[in-house]
Amino acid sequence: MATARRMRSRYGRLLRLLVVVVCVAGAMRVGVVGPERDARADGVVPVATDLPAVLSMADAIKIFRARGLDLLIAEATVKSAEGDVTAAGAVPNPVVSGGYGRVFNYDTTGCDQCSANVWQVGLSDAAAIEDALSGKRGLRLKVMRNALAAARLSRVDAERTLEFQIKATYLQVAQAVLAYRFAIEVTGADEKTLELFRLRYRSGAINEGDLARIETQKLESDQAVDNAVEGLRQARVALAFLVGVRGPVTDFDVDTKVLTFAAPPALADATEDGLLRTAFDRRPDLIAAGYQKASAEANIALARRQRVPDITLSVNYSQTGTGATAAPGTGALSPPTLTFGVSAPIPIFYQMQGEIRKAEAAYDTNALGQAKATAQVVSDVAAGYAAYSGAKKLVQRMESGGLLRSAKTARDITRLQFDKGTASLTDLLDAQRAYIATNVEYIQDVTNYWTAVFQLEQAVGMELH
Repeated sequence: MATARRMRSRYGRLLRLLVVVVCVAGAMRVGVVGPERDARADGVVPVATDLPAVLSMADAIKIFRARGLDLLIAEATVKSAEGDVTAAGAVPNPVVSGGYGRVFNYDTTGCDQCSANVWQVGLSDAAAIEDALSGKRGLRLKVMRNALAAARLSRVDAERTLEFQIKATYLQVAQAVLAYRFAIEVTGADEKTLELFRLRYRSGAINEGDLARIETQKLESDQAVDNAVEGLRQARVALAFLVGVRGPVTDFDVDTKVLTFAAPPALADATEDGLLRTAFDRRPDLIAAGYQKASAEANIALARRQRVPDITLSVNYSQTGTGATAAPGTGALSPPTLTFGVSAPIPIFYQMQGEIRKAEAAYDTNALGQAKATAQVVSDVAAGYAAYSGAKKLVQRMESGGLLRSAKTARDITRLQFDKGTASLTDLLDAQRAYIATNVEYIQDVTNYWTAVFQLEQAVGMELH
C-alpha cells in the first residue's frame, strides 16, 4: 500500500508539472509572455523619408524601392506565400495520447504490490504516412509553389506599375518647374512693357484703352504665375507621397533636363509587333497569370485526391491494475496489452464534390484572367506605341519644324513693327499670346512625349531608354 501511495504521489507531481509547462508554452505562443510580437510589429514600418534638396529621377526610384509603402506591402504578400509553401510541405506531427483511471471493484487489501490504477499510452502518425504515399502533400506543394511564383511576379508587376507612376509624376514636377520659370519670364517682360506703355500714355502716344489692354495682359501673366506655383506644389506633394514621404514635404527641386527631347535608341527601329512580342515574353503580370492558372489546375487534382480517406496508423499500450491477476468476485484484470490500429473515415455520404467544384471554378476564373491579361498587354502596347508616335511628331514639329522659332520670331518682329507704328496693339497682343501658348504647349508636348516613352516601357515590361 505504501508503494502504491508513493507511486500515486509521484505521478500527481508529474501531472501538475506537465499542466504548468503547457500553460506557459501556450501563453508565450499567443503573446501573453514576452514582448517579441510588439517589437517585430514596430520594426515593420520604415522610418520617415527625407528628400534631398535636388531630387533626381534615379534617386526617386531608389528611395521608392527602399521605402515605398505599396512595394513593402507587396513584399509582405510574398512572405505570406512563402509561409503557405512551408505549411503545405509540413509533415503532420505524431499524436501522443495518454490516459489514467481506477478500477473501483478491485480490492487491494493485504496486497502491497497490487494497484487499481489503469494506464493507457498511444502513438498515432496523424495520417502522415498516407498523406505522403497518396501524393496529397506533393500536390499541396505544387499548388503553393505556383502561388508563390505568382506572388513574386505580382511584386515585380507592382514595382513596374508604381515606377511608371513615379516617373510620370516626376515629369509633372519638371513640367511645373519649367512652366513656373516661363511664367516668371513672361510676367517680367510684361512688367517692362507695362512701364513703357505707361510712359507712352503719359506722353499721349496711346489712349487709356490701350493701356488697359496691356494692364490686363500683365494681370493675366500674374495669374499664370500663381497657377504655376500651385501646380508645382501639388506635383511635389504627389511625388513625395509615391516615394514614401510621411512627414512635411519640402520644396525640393528636380532635374528639368529629363524633359530634353531625345529619341531612345531602343525605339529607333521598333515596331508595334516587335514590342508586342517582347511584352509577351517579359510582362510579369502575364507570366503571373500563367502561374496562377497552373496553381488552380494543381488544386483541382488535389481536391480529387482528397477523396482518398486519411488513413491513420496507431499503436497503443494499456495496463489495467498490477499485482494479482484476479480478485474475488471481480473477474480477471487485463494484463499489459499492446495493440496496433488503423482508422479512416468512410466516404459514403460525401466525396469532396463541393471542393472539386470550387477548384474547377477557380481554374476557369484564372484561365479567363490569363486571357484578359493577354488582351490587356495587346491594348497597353498598342496605346503606348500610338501615344509615343503621336507625341514624337508634335515635339519634332515644335523643334525641328520651327514652330517655336516661328512664334518667337513673329512676336519679336511684331513688337518692332508696333514700335515703328506699322502694327497695331492688337497685332502685338495676338503675337504675344501666340508665343506664350506655343511655349506652354511645347512644355506639355515634351512632357507627354517622355510620359509616352515610360508608358511604353511599362507596357513592354523593360526599360527602353
